[in-house]
Amino acid sequence: MDIQVADSRPVTIPNGTPQAAVEFHALSLQISESGTRLSDRRHRTQTHVSRWRALLYTVFPLLTAHQQHEAEEHQREAALLQVANELRTHTYHLESIPAVYEQLDVDPSCGLCTDEAVRRTETSGCNVVSSAPRRLVVRSFGWVFGGFNRFLWPAMIVFWLCWKPIGNPPQPGNLAMAVVIILVICLQALFGAGQEWTTHRTMHSITNMVTAETRAMRNGQQVQLAQSELVPGDIVYLRAGDRVPADVRLVRVSMDLRVDRSELSGAPDPTIGTTGYTNTNYLETRNMAMMGMHIAQGQCTGVVVATGDRTVLGRIGQLVTGNPADRTILQIEVQRLVNWLTTVSLVVGTLFVVLWAVWLRPKYPGFMSVSDALANGVGVLVTFVPGSLPISLILAMTMVAKRMQRYKLLVKNLTTVETLGTVTVICCEKTGTVTQRRMVPTRIGFGDTEMEFDDLVSTCEAATVDALDVAVRRVHETAFLCNAARFDPTSMHLPINGRVVLGDATDCALLRMAEHLCPLQPARRQYNTLLTVPFNLRRRWMLAVCTDRTKSAQSPFMVAKGAPETLLPKCTQVQMQNGEIVPMDHTRRSRIEEMQHRWAAQYGCRVLLLCRREYTESNPLSGVADSAELYAVACQNMCELCVVGLVGLVDPPRDEILDSVGKFRGAGIRVFMVTGDYAPTAAFVARQCGIITSTTVDGIDEINARVMVNKTEKRTDDIACRSTARSLLVSDSEHTLANRSSLVVSGPDLHGLGAVHWDIIALYDECVFARITPEQKLQVVEEMRGRKHIVAVTGDEVNDVPAMRAAHVGVAMGNGTQVAKAASNVVLLDNNFSSLVVAIECGRLLFINLKKVIVYLLPMTNLSEIMPSLFNVVLGLPIPLSTFLMLVINTITDVWASVVLIHEEPETDLMLHPPRNPSKDGLVDVRFFIQAYGFVGLVQTITGHTMFFLCLYLRGGIHPRDVFLAFNKWTDGYLSKSKAELTELVSVSGSVHFMALVVMQWANMFVARTRVQSVFRQNPFWGPRRNPLLLVAVPIAVSVSLIVNEFQWFNSVFLTGKIPVEFFFLPIPFAFLLVGLEELRKLVVRRYPNAGLARIAW
Repeated sequence: MDIQVADSRPVTIPNGTPQAAVEFHALSLQISESGTRLSDRRHRTQTHVSRWRALLYTVFPLLTAHQQHEAEEHQREAALLQVANELRTHTYHLESIPAVYEQLDVDPSCGLCTDEAVRRTETSGCNVVSSAPRRLVVRSFGWVFGGFNRFLWPAMIVFWLCWKPIGNPPQPGNLAMAVVIILVICLQALFGAGQEWTTHRTMHSITNMVTAETRAMRNGQQVQLAQSELVPGDIVYLRAGDRVPADVRLVRVSMDLRVDRSELSGAPDPTIGTTGYTNTNYLETRNMAMMGMHIAQGQCTGVVVATGDRTVLGRIGQLVTGNPADRTILQIEVQRLVNWLTTVSLVVGTLFVVLWAVWLRPKYPGFMSVSDALANGVGVLVTFVPGSLPISLILAMTMVAKRMQRYKLLVKNLTTVETLGTVTVICCEKTGTVTQRRMVPTRIGFGDTEMEFDDLVSTCEAATVDALDVAVRRVHETAFLCNAARFDPTSMHLPINGRVVLGDATDCALLRMAEHLCPLQPARRQYNTLLTVPFNLRRRWMLAVCTDRTKSAQSPFMVAKGAPETLLPKCTQVQMQNGEIVPMDHTRRSRIEEMQHRWAAQYGCRVLLLCRREYTESNPLSGVADSAELYAVACQNMCELCVVGLVGLVDPPRDEILDSVGKFRGAGIRVFMVTGDYAPTAAFVARQCGIITSTTVDGIDEINARVMVNKTEKRTDDIACRSTARSLLVSDSEHTLANRSSLVVSGPDLHGLGAVHWDIIALYDECVFARITPEQKLQVVEEMRGRKHIVAVTGDEVNDVPAMRAAHVGVAMGNGTQVAKAASNVVLLDNNFSSLVVAIECGRLLFINLKKVIVYLLPMTNLSEIMPSLFNVVLGLPIPLSTFLMLVINTITDVWASVVLIHEEPETDLMLHPPRNPSKDGLVDVRFFIQAYGFVGLVQTITGHTMFFLCLYLRGGIHPRDVFLAFNKWTDGYLSKSKAELTELVSVSGSVHFMALVVMQWANMFVARTRVQSVFRQNPFWGPRRNPLLLVAVPIAVSVSLIVNEFQWFNSVFLTGKIPVEFFFLPIPFAFLLVGLEELRKLVVRRYPNAGLARIAW
């Protein structure tokens, strides 16, 4: 049975998939000269044939799969050729920069004016790639003939045929059943259409919770614009972490600009961006950046040349639209379950018909007519499969998505929701994820002393740079010149700590520090920056080449900042507090290293080394006008630096982080910190956040020692060798391997580790990976995945993107870069780490609530409804429950109860269990069927038949022994009763059976709300886990029961009976018995979790 969910993606373009890369390279080949000749020649030879084939396929659509595939390929090639011909006419990459400005009619100094932008929007439309067409005709066909309805249509036809011409005489009940099935089909189709529309609207509203913005020039000023407002001719400014918002011609680039083209072209490595064309092919030249790519490094300025569907991404999207959305794991499991149940029902229904034909018909003539046999067999098919199950799955997914939306969680697709429930390891970044991303300077150090930053500000604050002490002035110059952050002009009237700063957290802290020491506005006019080499995690330093305008020579000098262990080897001098420059010796170097380690270990500081290099004689930087040459010279002369100071920055942990990590630990989820910070800093913050809790923290030495122990234990009994290896491990009882749950390793330690090392690392409950590069973070994720862990990765920077893509779930912070949010599956819009707890809880809730629905549906739709038909065929009973009443339960009363269970709140112990293993813990298993059939279904079946026999006895004086094996004796004169009296008794008793099952389903609905906890702890009427819909489901079931049993029309057409008053109440004790037995089972499971009953609990 197919389960359709509305496509949740706002843009149906498979970015980052092999298909997108294939289409990109196919277009590139078509645009190239050789590709043009080949495609033109092939197009000429196939155009005539393709037209005739298209006509043929229209008239005769049922051709072979190969022919259909061939036709689709021809259509794709024709569309590809058309797009290639259009792109081949684009010459923006070949034109000079002034010519591009002229062609787009834009002034490079002031950009577009507002009126012109509005006019161009009217002409070119919004910068949005169109979604795939809804294909309402195809979808409507699926709603009417797909899903559960595919089984109802044959059933309707059979019932119609059983009325006429098979029925002899025609029975109005069969015609009525055919009409009822048609009504059920219409209701199912309407519900499916409405639910798909609701799901689509919900997911669309969720994905629109984040509005992507870009920096552009309008009316001569740089402003933040929504990407959808961009038009051709807009001048945009992009930097590392930004997603390219449209097809852009680069007009100004930094020396280190790298453009990541992987999402569109599949190229694994970022390419260098240039302003001049490097290829005549529009798609291959490096002076073009296409929508969907992102800036991996550096910064650039570009002019928009195409937007929306006119971009390369939009054109590729038109080529690949219409591909079916991938089904989620739960959808596949539900479909397998439904298919299995359908197969069983077909087998059972066919078996009933065969038994009638080969046994009942010749041995008990008159017991069952042909129409009755067919109707009975088809009735099994209709009632055996829970028709509300696929609907419940869609409802569950939509409900959980809405719940996540309430908690400011943007989930991009429904597959992510269920994956979240299986996460076993969370690899989180430090800055901005577990900390507040509000770094503040706390300590300042020189070659001979250190102090609190507040003490420095109170004694050295000045109005101008020249008024500062020499040492402080050098620190001030390095802090703001070697800095990529800037103050938001709209917040300059606020106090320094209240101003909005745009940039990296470290740069923001240094910018505020410099502003505290001396106002930056006059200082910026004094200096001119010639070159900036941005910071990255691979080299771990940033460099700027500047000149001082106040000096006559204006000799360039270099300022740098970065990790002490990276820059300190390049330093030959150090500045003292009084401004004196002294040579760097071993003692001073050791003091700086000790200062860094102490600040990190005791205060959790991120320690930065501030350096500069000035030239007194020959200056290699002087007279170098070309930026590329200046970049090479500066990098070559990154030596003989002078340490002007150390700065210690502290980023306080988030308020909620300690509680969140504790909840993850209680849920059996391990939280690993993966950061680029210094190891002692990372360990200090990890302990603050509760990521590290044990007193003993291992390092790479202990890992190597354990590997050596494992190797020696596999060798011969070399006692001496083994004891030597074990001596490397601390023998203290406090340091036994059993107590070693925490590990801190640095990036350099990961080089050369083998699989055995990672096997040991994967055993630790608490891990901190420090000084990690993006490649090593990706390695950590892949190693955990290789050991069957379900990994979630949090991040907010472009460096986190590779690991986020490799993880099962990528989680981005709401204030992260555009690239991080685009690469993620979940975005925490409120930047609250505790929202991730809610996300994982929602993933688990989806799975558990769906299990509750199934355990509620299966006992009724399978065992309780199949047994009456079985008893009728095998034991000769008059059928205790008619097909009509089975259908009423299956399509009306159970549907409402399923909706009730879907809206259940999480149980109190939901986050106290370890994550499920998706490869072992499926939606249904043997334990599940034991609960559904061997316990609940058995009690319901016994109750229903007890009420049936009791009604026959009390109303007609018929003993159960007279009912069994009655077969064709159940006719006029049997037990001195007429056929009409027997039929009336069976009708009334069947309705009593129906009412008993409805009452038992009320009890089943209540007990299914919890798996192990007592139902009384999940109060349905008040409290945080109430479910007021329970009060709606019961009246609906009662109302339906009264309508189908008390109205005379239903009695005469569907052979239902008026239920005696006492039988509305007699099933209630059985319902309480079911609740009591289930409570006893749950009590035993809680008290004896290792007992046999607990092992078979669902």
